Amino acid sequence: MIVLIAPEEDIPNEIDILNKLFKNGLLYYHLRKPNKDFKEHSEYLNKIEPEYHNRIVVHYFHELVNSFDLKGIHFQEQKRIDHIDNPGQYFKNLNMFGKTISSSFHEPETLSACYFEFDYHLLSPVFSSLSKEGYEGRGFDVNHINKTIVGMGGVTNENLDCFKKLGYKGVGILGSIWNTENPVESFNKIKNSYKI
Repeated sequence: MIVLIAPEEDIPNEIDILNKLFKNGLLYYHLRKPNKDFKEHSEYLNKIEPEYHNRIVVHYFHELVNSFDLKGIHFQEQKRIDHIDNPGQYFKNLNMFGKTISSSFHEPETLSACYFEFDYHLLSPVFSSLSKEGYEGRGFDVNHINKTIVGMGGVTNENLDCFKKLGYKGVGILGSIWNTENPVESFNKIKNSYKI
């Protein structure tokens, strides 16, 4: 399972690159654009080929699932803390049928103790981040946690096996794709090396 996180700030030809990534087999794209408002999120989604909308998970404006055929919604840590204690209320006005629900965690203990059944969990930082300065890796081993956990932080072609050994069912990537000369080529290399 490979989860690609959107670059926080738009990059040149981003939508064009993204459509190519989908064409090359990207199945999980996390749309995380903290500086975009609802209208800008909608405009961004409208630029992506509609056949790929069902591979997109939104971090902000979860109500977008009502107007686009999206894969699902993601709770960043604080939003999970604020809302997941009363999930029935939160999901009441969202068309969640057949959608995924995921969340971010930064401590394996918190993830393990979380009673809400997310479809998958992002845990970071496993290794030192390629996209965030000073975000030091902590090498979390999650073999003892019986949940679908996607490891994030410092994912490279060279350390994919380490993620498997540490018990991850997938990797979350950002810098190793968006910070490269050829994001599509970089994605293909990781996809071909990482078979889970």
